[in-house]
Amino acid sequence: MNKKKTLGLSVYIIFLLLPIYWLLMMSFKDNSEILGGLSFWPDTFTFDNYMTIFTDPTWYTGYLNSIYYVALNMIITLTVALPAAYAFSRYNFMGDKHLFFWLLTNRMSPPAVFLLPFFQLYSSVGLFDTHIGVALAHCLFNVPLAVWILEGFMSGVPREIDETAYIDGYTFPKFFVKIFLPLIRSGIGVTAFFIFMFSWVELLLARTLTSVDAKPIAAVMTRTVSASGIDWGVLAAAGVLTILPGVVVIWFVRNHVAKGFALGRV
Repeated sequence: MNKKKTLGLSVYIIFLLLPIYWLLMMSFKDNSEILGGLSFWPDTFTFDNYMTIFTDPTWYTGYLNSIYYVALNMIITLTVALPAAYAFSRYNFMGDKHLFFWLLTNRMSPPAVFLLPFFQLYSSVGLFDTHIGVALAHCLFNVPLAVWILEGFMSGVPREIDETAYIDGYTFPKFFVKIFLPLIRSGIGVTAFFIFMFSWVELLLARTLTSVDAKPIAAVMTRTVSASGIDWGVLAAAGVLTILPGVVVIWFVRNHVAKGFALGRV
């Protein structure tokens, strides 16, 4: 790599990391220092902003609520999408291409389109302000995306493997779990990453369909805005803590995501 490319890559990485660095430094400042002027380093480090979050049940339950419904959404989406993607990759049936395209069109719709139907339906059946309600709402967008990604990985597995397993006496569930799923584990990792990414950052549906018991952290963060102004320090600390689960997920699936891009399936 020549010097120009190294310099360009370094500038690009600094540009990407600068907002995260700024957010991290703000989380260790008090509001007077944040509003006082430009500084690249806190004059006095303070952990009060983090203590506010860890000692206030409203704050930390917001994180627990978000993690809970995101995990539910990942489990439900993968459970539904894996057999559906297998059917699209292995069988031909009337209207299969149109059905596959229709699934993708659901992902193109903005969440605001489905706000009113979800709100009225959930209020009628008792799913409003529940974790499973938010998880199911996010499935409307995540299942089509998961089917689309998984179908690409499954189509790359030769059909002869299926036939050989049946000749060896494997039942379909045993073949699917013990042989087929390990072959597409990179695809499952990539899919889980995208499911998490959408469900973790989605705010409109999660905020509208919850009030107290399942309120997500993104909605709780709006508490920092009051008549006296914005609590910048607590907001910055909450932002740092909100990034951490995403970093953990990326760390675990980084190899699978790299393979997915290398195979051209993503």
